[in-house]
This record gives sequence, C-alpha cells and structure tokens, in this order.
Amino acid sequence: MIGEYNTSREPIILKEYGRNVQKLVNYIRSIPDKEKRTQMATTLIELIKQLAPVSKEAVENPQRMWDDLYIMADFNLDVNNPFTTPDRTILFKKPRKMEYPQNDVRYRHYGKNIERLVLEATKKEDPKEREEAAIYIGKLMKTFYGAWNKETLDDSVIVKDIGILSKGKLTLDLEKVREENLFEKLYREQRTKTQRPQGNENRNQQRGNRPFKKNRHQHRRRDQ
Repeated sequence: MIGEYNTSREPIILKEYGRNVQKLVNYIRSIPDKEKRTQMATTLIELIKQLAPVSKEAVENPQRMWDDLYIMADFNLDVNNPFTTPDRTILFKKPRKMEYPQNDVRYRHYGKNIERLVLEATKKEDPKEREEAAIYIGKLMKTFYGAWNKETLDDSVIVKDIGILSKGKLTLDLEKVREENLFEKLYREQRTKTQRPQGNENRNQQRGNRPFKKNRHQHRRRDQ
C-alpha cells in the first residue's frame, strides 16, 4: 500500500505536538460518555508531558496543556476541565501594543537615571546629606560621560549641570570640588580594585626568594 502524503491528510492545528496527538484528540471527541472523555483527556495530558518538548513549560503553567487540548479539538470538547475553559476568541486577539517611554532626557550623555537620583537628592532635608548625594551624583556623571566620550569633563560643567537638573536645590562649591578632587575619587577607587600584583612577585614570595636550582643528578654516559 502506497503511503499517504501529508498534503492529502487533515492539517495539524498545533504542529509542536505532532499528528498522532491530533488523532488522539479527535478520538476523544468521538467518545459518547463525558466521564470517559475526561479520563482519556487526563491520560493524554500526562502522555504529552512525557513525549512533547513543550511539556517542560507544563510544570510552571499546567493550564497551558489543557488550553492546547481545546485548541486541537477546535474548542469542541466537553470534559471536566480542572481550569477555566478557554474562549475561541483568544486565538484572534492581537497583542497589546508595546508603549515606549516618551520621557525627555535633558542630558542624554548622563541618562535618565541621573535625573531620578537628582530628584531624590533634592528631597533630603539635611544639608550635609544633600551635599554628599550631590558629590556622589557628580562622580557618576563624570563616569557616564567618560564611558561615551574620550574627553574629560570639567568639574565646572558637572557642578553647573547638577544645579540645572535640581533647579538650584543642589549646589556645590567648585573650588572645594577641585581642591579636594571630589569627583575623582571614584576613578581612584576603581583603579585600586582592579590593580593586580605582579605575577613574578607572587612567585618569589611563594618560593621564599630562593634561586632556581638545577637538578643535581646528572645523566651519565652508558660507556662510563
């Protein structure tokens, strides 16, 4: 008997489960007794969990297997579903349009998060805490700017931008910033953390600075 071509067969609704599962679903629909149909549907679900690749997701979302069962049955399946019976309209629902953030960023080289930090810093009532927050924000601003530009950003620009972003609520003494190098500490800390000791020094310490000794056992000639 010549084999059947797929083009002449009934189309598969969910191809990830295969044709045999589709045939079993069709058979379950033809069973007249509802209790028997429910029993066979539950058995088929357990079989799918063992055979189908998509069964891994069933552990986290078991309702999906039952929803797929109804989809393969063309929503014409009368069984005792342990979950809410899906509606046919779910197949034709369009996904909700993804809304992109439309917030304007005043200084793109700093990013939106800097503006959020400035806003939080302005809420601090203690002047010392506000100053410490402004200094830390200045470090971040210089870091972010240096990540996208080769030039070094002058401290006066950062102090001015902090004042603009905070609407004058965060102020820093430029002379103090330059004298104490407040915006440069972040770079120094990073270099200290990433600096590694020399490999030769480590080896010398492990050896106790002992010189390398050659093997004392020399090979002798066989004729000696």
